[in-house]
Amino acid sequence: MTVHVYVFTSTDLRLIDLTGPTLDAVSLQLPVGIYTTLRTYDQNRILGLSAHLQRLVDSLALMDKPLRLGLPVIRSVLRDVIAREGLAVARLRITLPFDRDEAYLCIEPFQLHPREFYVHGVYCVTTHLQREIPGAKRTDFIAPSRMLKAQTDPDIHEMLLVDDRGRILEGLTSNFFAVLAGKLYAADDDVLQGVTRGAVLAEAADLGEVIYDSITLDDLPQVTEAFITSSGREAMPVIQIDQQIIGTGQPGEVTKELMARYRRRCLELAERP
Repeated sequence: MTVHVYVFTSTDLRLIDLTGPTLDAVSLQLPVGIYTTLRTYDQNRILGLSAHLQRLVDSLALMDKPLRLGLPVIRSVLRDVIAREGLAVARLRITLPFDRDEAYLCIEPFQLHPREFYVHGVYCVTTHLQREIPGAKRTDFIAPSRMLKAQTDPDIHEMLLVDDRGRILEGLTSNFFAVLAGKLYAADDDVLQGVTRGAVLAEAADLGEVIYDSITLDDLPQVTEAFITSSGREAMPVIQIDQQIIGTGQPGEVTKELMARYRRRCLELAERP
């Protein structure tokens, strides 16, 4: 797969001679800034688009940086690039540099995760890598994340960030959920609150009690289910963290129900730029 990169301002949009095998590889060649990653459904619809764009605004505010391009401009560019590329399913990344009046939109064909990840679950390990400012999705977190991932067993799907209190906060590129004592736990403070996380929590509201707090490493033996969420993964079951098998070692009922609900509502919730 090849990533195409467009640079745009309030008056200009053009494809540039910059490419790479992945969005992350391309992002490392761009100026430092903030970003958000999205995927399309039904060719030109994006789940949580307004929330993704608002996160760009919020991330810049946390960095005391101005929004140099208006959101209507970004929506227009998304619409134009999606139409130009004509991909059945696309993965996109909007990058807003801190100190430039131009921005970047990267696009590639979206490759679905293997079905067995959802049927049988995935393995995760923990790391003490931390975001400098958790609520801001900064491009300078990509390089250490990629380096850490490259040093990890390829069978490990995601790395979970753990703080000095032993709290499991989130993944390198995902949000983390756990079922403990029949309650769904979702870290709320000190994490990047993903768009997919918000959609899943809305679906979970009538399934039982939701606790907006982190579990700890010491809680893992009592955790009966776990899963991670992101725009690309949707909701994906986790069956092992480090050496600890989660629950029965199979995706649990709460996880499967939320996976099904999310997928049923994807097109209903997705919006066009």
